[in-house]
Amino acid sequence: MSSSATTRIVGAPVPRKEGADKLRGCARYVDDIAPEGAWHGLTVRSAIPRGIIRSIAFDPAIDWSQFAVVTAADIPGQNCIQLIVADQPCLAAGRVNHCEEAILLLAHPDKHKLREAAAGVRIDYDPLPPVFTIEESERQETIVWGEDNLLKSFLLEKGDVDSVWERAAHIVTGEYRTGAQEHLYIENQGMAAEYGAEGSVKVWGSMQCPYYVVRSLCRVFGLPEDKVRVIQTETGGAFGGKEDYPSVVGCHAALLAMKSGHPVKLIYDRMEDLASTTKRHPSRVRHRTALDRDGKLLAMEIDLATDGGAYSTLSSTVLSRATLHAPGPYLCPNVRVRARSWATNNVPYGAFRGFGAPQVIFAMERHMDEIAAALGFDPVELRRRNFLHHGDANATGQLMREPMILDQLLDRALKESGYYAKRTRFARENATSPIKRGMGMAAYYHGSGFTGSGEVYLNSLAGVDVTPNGKVRVLASNTEFGQGTNTILTQIAAEALGIGYEDVLMAAPDTGIVPNSGPTVASRTSMVVGRLIERASAGLVRLLREHAGLGERYTSAEFFLACERCRAVLGQVKSLCRYEPPPGISWDDETYHGAAYPAYAWAIQVAQVAVDTVTCSAEVEEFWAVQEVGRVIHPVLAAGQIEGGIAQGIGYALYEKVILENGRMANSQMTNYIMPTAEDVPPIHVYFEEIPYRYGGFGAKGLGELPHDGPAPAILNAIRDAAGVAINAIPLLPEELFAELVAHMPAGEPAAL
Repeated sequence: MSSSATTRIVGAPVPRKEGADKLRGCARYVDDIAPEGAWHGLTVRSAIPRGIIRSIAFDPAIDWSQFAVVTAADIPGQNCIQLIVADQPCLAAGRVNHCEEAILLLAHPDKHKLREAAAGVRIDYDPLPPVFTIEESERQETIVWGEDNLLKSFLLEKGDVDSVWERAAHIVTGEYRTGAQEHLYIENQGMAAEYGAEGSVKVWGSMQCPYYVVRSLCRVFGLPEDKVRVIQTETGGAFGGKEDYPSVVGCHAALLAMKSGHPVKLIYDRMEDLASTTKRHPSRVRHRTALDRDGKLLAMEIDLATDGGAYSTLSSTVLSRATLHAPGPYLCPNVRVRARSWATNNVPYGAFRGFGAPQVIFAMERHMDEIAAALGFDPVELRRRNFLHHGDANATGQLMREPMILDQLLDRALKESGYYAKRTRFARENATSPIKRGMGMAAYYHGSGFTGSGEVYLNSLAGVDVTPNGKVRVLASNTEFGQGTNTILTQIAAEALGIGYEDVLMAAPDTGIVPNSGPTVASRTSMVVGRLIERASAGLVRLLREHAGLGERYTSAEFFLACERCRAVLGQVKSLCRYEPPPGISWDDETYHGAAYPAYAWAIQVAQVAVDTVTCSAEVEEFWAVQEVGRVIHPVLAAGQIEGGIAQGIGYALYEKVILENGRMANSQMTNYIMPTAEDVPPIHVYFEEIPYRYGGFGAKGLGELPHDGPAPAILNAIRDAAGVAINAIPLLPEELFAELVAHMPAGEPAAL
């Protein structure tokens, strides 16, 4: 049923499940919810990047009896947020490790009085020397985390890299840097909480991963899981920023509810959200590459470092994906990737769309263009002669068993963009024009699902049931935050059940109702969870045939009549499926060898840019994206995901710069953190090639993160083509472009452009 000829709903642009409510303004976000008697919460944060808390004093002019005040001493369980490593305190106790670290919490019925109260809290510190950069952390002159500042490291090796250098015809080196990036979701972080008299906790709010929040609440309150309930409300965007951080906000709101005896809403404003929440990890990647005379890769040595911030959060997961994607979609017999994430006293960094892949793909794809320039090769043909193909082994030794069509994707991208004709024309026009135009490309892949043994560890459970009022519900904890989860999973269920799309709905993302189907991250929803829903739906049909006489062919009405007969026999109509890894997938966490991902999505992206040598600004004029993502479940949503990811990638490359001063984000407002607007996003041409993946939901592979990986290198490669300058760091703002253009001016020309 993975062929378009045999499906009715999969592959069709059906209406979004939540679309009508959003259009009518009926969708309720966490700040729209007003529990009876609710108080408002506020966080009092550190003013320094690192130090010992000497004392906390409260202004005697304020009647503190009207407020609920929570410090680390009020935590009934353990003072830690339960992520991969439990090193991050829920509230600072004794010391602070970054600006904006939460020290105490306040709640009051009138939210306008909270700011005055916060100003009345005086915290005295003994400052300690901070560390702000990767290089400072590497030197280990000041230890700010553990024994050596090293949050996590990985080593990936294939072949014998050290034996290659003496016999290589060419050796090319380069260093590439990427900055932090703010998620800038439309809806700020926010959670609400109730604390029951019997010692139970209920939290609801804006999030990606309800069961992550459950784990932290259990730890902080010392409660069993059955005493904790977490509900996702309508969520206005996430991009990874609501994967781990809602555990912090949820625990804070619940602590205030416990202390105050009232429900509490804790909603960040934009400035607090930008200043205090996680961002994309800054990175430094160094490449040393050996090639033969024909431009074939002989060896890659890659040194990868990321700034992890003050606590480990999800840095190990981000570093793992970065390690695995660093060598790119190329066949190379000898590879070594050394990867390290370093602690600093910056705000902790976390997951962001692509989590690790955009950083290293920027480095790899810029480096390929620099190799081409050094060898005098066409950058397109250099890539083509080194592409992985079916049956090849990548850097982890994983055989490419699924069909691979990188050459086909490349041919289409070149044709659709008019790549060669435009490069020829632009080269002619650039000689006399202050506006220099150029074309650049990026080729890459993105692993679908969790890395290595991650999906086995998650052991996800999902399924479907039938309600007494005659609707099928999809039972999964995967959440909708704009990307289309509700629509995609209900499409898959309706298709597999053979009933109408309108007859299927999503169960509320409530841990009291839905099983743990794993987090909504890592481009896993359509492929991994979609497959669970497809299998569970097929199981439900078998159940109905066994217990209710459902025929081989049936209408929706006959299906639901059979459901009622089955309910009379079994008491419920429900089918759940547990994750099973595809056959032949094995991974060794110790050696970092084997099948890192069950499947990969592939892409070629091409950017056309204009560089104004008078204003020193760069503009993306047009963009083309050709990708193979398995079966496209919903063509409109899929194209929207590609367009949105490219828009974010343009911001990553040219606009979005996090400016840190003494560890604090200095531009934490929408007026000075600049993101691309509609005027800055060019026409984007999206093309799909479909090779259904047999173990994905109706053939789907991961899609949502793929489009963010390639824009930055494609754009910087196009700028090199246009202006003749090799720039290896992003974001590239006009002042940086000015400096590069001046530095590369021929001798004797005036210093001013």
